[in-house]
Amino acid sequence: MFSGIVEATATVVAIEKEQDNVHFTLECPFGDELKIDQSIAHNGVCLTVVRREGKQYVVTAMNETLQRSNLGRLIVGSTVNVERSMMMNGRLDGHIVQGHVDQTATCIAKESEEGSYRFTFRYATDKAMAQRGYFCVDKGSVTVNGVSLTVCNPTDDTFQVCIIPYTYDNTNFHDIEIGTQVNLEFDIIGKYIARLQHFA
Repeated sequence: MFSGIVEATATVVAIEKEQDNVHFTLECPFGDELKIDQSIAHNGVCLTVVRREGKQYVVTAMNETLQRSNLGRLIVGSTVNVERSMMMNGRLDGHIVQGHVDQTATCIAKESEEGSYRFTFRYATDKAMAQRGYFCVDKGSVTVNGVSLTVCNPTDDTFQVCIIPYTYDNTNFHDIEIGTQVNLEFDIIGKYIARLQHFA
């Protein structure tokens, strides 16, 4: 479990394909503190550390993960938001994040607002997906590239988020431009409620 509060950014230093899997080697400030089998969120995707040396470590993404997320678009030099799993004796500063990306969205607008930034994202949706809880509600929570954010002005297939300078500077939001694909994880509580409607 994660909170959506990004600890640092990691840099992709190597990519190796093995059958349908892809092994990513990354380097981050806390890389030398990691242990084998530890779960780390990468742009919101929970992946397991399989090797480590110094500040560099390796995680493996399977085909399902590559299809649902933007990890398949990473190249050497890409910047990735990373977060270690939440400690149960800590504060939940963001919201409950599982690290299970539901789908991707595309940035369709980026506006500067006197120091902060407003981003608009569009995602594919239909009635069946909405019934599974794949939608946003005004002032609800959504995870974008692993960042816990508050939804503004949602429509059937778009929503906006406002980014303060600290988040903009310390996550890969500063790399997001119109056309950039991002990972989405919708609120797990909303997904459970949507699912329960089928049994009501």
